[in-house]
Amino acid sequence: MVRPRPPAVRFVWAQMGFDASHSGFNPFERTIGPGTAARLRVRFRIPLPAVADGAPAYLSEAAGARDLLFATTKAGHLVAVDAGTGDVLWTRQPASGPRYTTSSPAIDPAGVWVYSYGLDGFVHRYRPGDGAEDAENGWPELATRKPEVEKGSSALAIATDRSARTFLYAANGGYPGDQGDYQGHVTAIDLATGAQKVFNAACSALAIHFDASGSASTDCAHVQSAMWARAGAVYSAATDRVYVATGNGDYDGAENWGDSVLALAPDAGALLDSYTPVEFQHLQDADADLGSSDVALFRPSSGEDLAVEVGKDGVIRVLRPSDLSGAGGPGHTGGEIQELGAPGGREVLTLVASAPDAAGGEPWIFVANDAGVAGYQWDSGAGGLALRWSVAPGGTSPALAGGLLFVARSGLLRALDPATGGTVWSDATIGAIHWQSPIMAKGNVYIEDEAGFLTAYSIDGD
Repeated sequence: MVRPRPPAVRFVWAQMGFDASHSGFNPFERTIGPGTAARLRVRFRIPLPAVADGAPAYLSEAAGARDLLFATTKAGHLVAVDAGTGDVLWTRQPASGPRYTTSSPAIDPAGVWVYSYGLDGFVHRYRPGDGAEDAENGWPELATRKPEVEKGSSALAIATDRSARTFLYAANGGYPGDQGDYQGHVTAIDLATGAQKVFNAACSALAIHFDASGSASTDCAHVQSAMWARAGAVYSAATDRVYVATGNGDYDGAENWGDSVLALAPDAGALLDSYTPVEFQHLQDADADLGSSDVALFRPSSGEDLAVEVGKDGVIRVLRPSDLSGAGGPGHTGGEIQELGAPGGREVLTLVASAPDAAGGEPWIFVANDAGVAGYQWDSGAGGLALRWSVAPGGTSPALAGGLLFVARSGLLRALDPATGGTVWSDATIGAIHWQSPIMAKGNVYIEDEAGFLTAYSIDGD
């Protein structure tokens, strides 16, 4: 039996990773914590119309007194679910093909619209309460002209820049197998005007959505670059820049940006800086995409803003987001200030979480992969990250709330102590896991799985 919920408090888990920097850290959780985690029980477990391979978004007070969850399925549905009861309120599927998506939805700061990537290559937006679609003012917005070869792999992202402009970011890459005429790119959409700009990881001088015509004016001869990491685009308030990471593809430091971290203006209209490892050709030859994850931002007590990027080569690289290569602009190689290993030295295909230390010490970075989950803390004396703990088994993108680190793998959802990696709580209700990751909202934990279910946990299941 589901008991009545207390009066709603406005809360939004707006996008994968919680915030515009995709930190994976919800600082507002007050119900779930080390003292209550042992009482987490299944609140509901409901089937979705298809598998959702990402993370849901959450909006409180979206429909009267209701709190709502939104899930994007691989088949292109956007599903609105009552976050308390599990009732499906509405479903929209603008197209049933081609192919599939592993994207996740996003909610704008005012809670007026919820956005979802459609299999037709467009980003669609809907009213949260009733699912009515906006089909005016340029919506739906184009994200790719080649949805049959350019995959919407990453979650949609939303950020508001220093000029109070709010942008939605849709990143595209390719499907598994690295085949076809695709080019990784990010589309930035101004939510106030509907105007959009495109930055391409290949042939970047052309700020357009490429077609497959073979024409030099509308297509690009450099193929199979990609932007496919879980969060897509990461915004830093400290630098007022948006960071995207690329997978394989040609690199020349001029118009082709394979295996690089790119710093863009918030509207994606200008490339401001870049980081490319010296060994970029080895990464390309080994299919060891640098951009299999996104930059994770953190700030030590020194006040210097830093970031980490970790890829399929299992190397964690510490960077300065204000000067990625240390050379004052794009087109240079090297410049990382530290390198260390991911768990087991294995590839990382997940979001990296970052959070302040609960005891007031230096900040933490949390990395999960198939080999394990690890916590790295900034060591001010050594001037670098230090591995504090590593535990098995591994998992997908970790997330923090209530002083706990939640991480999922197939058949197992755990809450870990962020300072030690010790297991505080676990449950084996969920099905297989690919890229699905948990969110924590107002005393609840929610997660999708490969069995096509959405599972909710709460204290005592109430």
